[in-house]
Amino acid sequence: MIYVSDYISPIGKITLAATDEGIIGAWIEGQKYFFNKIEQKDLVCQENEELRKAKAWLDDYFAGKKPELTRLKLAPKGSEFAMAVWKVLREIPYGETTTYGEIAKKIAEQKGLKRMSAQAVGGAVGHNPISIIVPCHRVVGSNGSLTGYAGGIEIKAKLLAHEEANKL
Repeated sequence: MIYVSDYISPIGKITLAATDEGIIGAWIEGQKYFFNKIEQKDLVCQENEELRKAKAWLDDYFAGKKPELTRLKLAPKGSEFAMAVWKVLREIPYGETTTYGEIAKKIAEQKGLKRMSAQAVGGAVGHNPISIIVPCHRVVGSNGSLTGYAGGIEIKAKLLAHEEANKL
C-alpha cells in the first residue's frame, strides 16, 4: 500500500508518498517524472507516520531550521546506479552545492572505475523521486550554472536562495 498526501509549501504543492518502510516520493506539482513508475491503483489518499514525519521535516526546512535527514526513513526505488547517486545527494550539506562532475568522480571512485559520465549522473539526479528531501536541487553545472531540475529551474533557484547556498 502506498500512502499519499499533499503538502502546501512556499514553492507550491508537494505530493508526498510513503509505504510503511519509508518515504518513496516527494514531487513538486508539475515536475517531470511525477509518480514515475508508481501505479495509481496502489495509492491510498491517507497519511501514515512516515508522511507525518516528512511534513514536519518540510515545515522545519521551509522555516530555515536545516533539518537532518536522519529524522526520516527514505525508501526510494531505482537502479543500483541511481541509488548510489541518490546516496551521494543526501551527503550534500544544506546551503552548499556540488556539480554533476564531482558526483561522477565520487561514483567512479566507489565503483573502482577510472571515470564516470556526468551525463549519466545527471539522468539519475533528474529522476530522484524524493525532491527537496534528497537535495538534487544542490547540483549545479560545472560552471556553477543552474542546469536541469525536474521541478523547474525557477524552483531550483528559489530553493538555493532559501538555503543561501554558496551565498547565491
